[in-house]
Amino acid sequence: MANLRGVSVRQLVRDLDLHVFNEDADLDRMIYTRDINRPGLALAGYLRYHPAERVQILGRTELSFLRGLNEKERALRAFAFCSYQQTPCIIITRGDTPPPVLLEEAASRRIPVLGTPMVTTRLTARISNYLEDKLAPETLQHGVLVDVYGIGILIIGSSGIGKSETGLELIKRGHRLVADDAVVIRQISDDYLVGSAPPLLQNLIEIRGLGVLNAMTLFGAGAVRTHKRISMVVHLEAWRDNHAYDRLGIETETMKILDIELPKVTVPVRPGRNLAVIVEVAAMNFRLKGMGLDAAKQFAAELEQMIAAQSEGSA
Repeated sequence: MANLRGVSVRQLVRDLDLHVFNEDADLDRMIYTRDINRPGLALAGYLRYHPAERVQILGRTELSFLRGLNEKERALRAFAFCSYQQTPCIIITRGDTPPPVLLEEAASRRIPVLGTPMVTTRLTARISNYLEDKLAPETLQHGVLVDVYGIGILIIGSSGIGKSETGLELIKRGHRLVADDAVVIRQISDDYLVGSAPPLLQNLIEIRGLGVLNAMTLFGAGAVRTHKRISMVVHLEAWRDNHAYDRLGIETETMKILDIELPKVTVPVRPGRNLAVIVEVAAMNFRLKGMGLDAAKQFAAELEQMIAAQSEGSA
């Protein structure tokens, strides 16, 4: 199941090393949106569409504007700006200090006012990346995630079909394990999925008959990695004699994970098939397709041309 997460202001302060101006503020306020806001219009008095649920960042421009107002107007703007209880926090950049009236209004509502020596643009980029990572939709998928020739491949299939054994053989062939059995998948952007292992299972692989093995201890640090972008899915299924499998590779299968459709290859499993080699070839073929070289489509096109030429010759 996918879920949307939140991050507390306390965690934001700790992870980004921010200074807290009002120590009695509610640092347990939660941030649920990845968007941030520079409240220029709000401080100018236009609050109709003010996104109060976002982290509010005040840079040199906003502070200069506030300080240029007369005392009464500054107090009114600070009161209106801090009147939203859903505001998670206010961050002051460039090592500056908040105007006393703004700090007073925020403190009265226990809205955290934070500070950082970073310039506004750098802080904006850093917080955006931080929240993208922390608040990304997340799901747990049963399978094995491996890095094969730089391509993140999620191997799925029924229990006992040979996913972990295939992953083990790929490690022996010089590829890297990301996660075995359970893969935590996060949607970082509209077209970007990143998979990793749950903390308890990191670097571990379970082989029936041998038990739980530590891939890093057995094969070295180069045999594992902590996370990897997922580019394709390989579905292992038991061979069915009466089933017609795609023999040309023209048909395109996909699998939807969170909001993203990933290309999927279904590989029937039967004794004697070297699944590790098949996964390697799938990774290489995926890379070639990304370069515009599709052997199956090229073969189909040439076949159609040959049939058309023969038809014209016999007419």
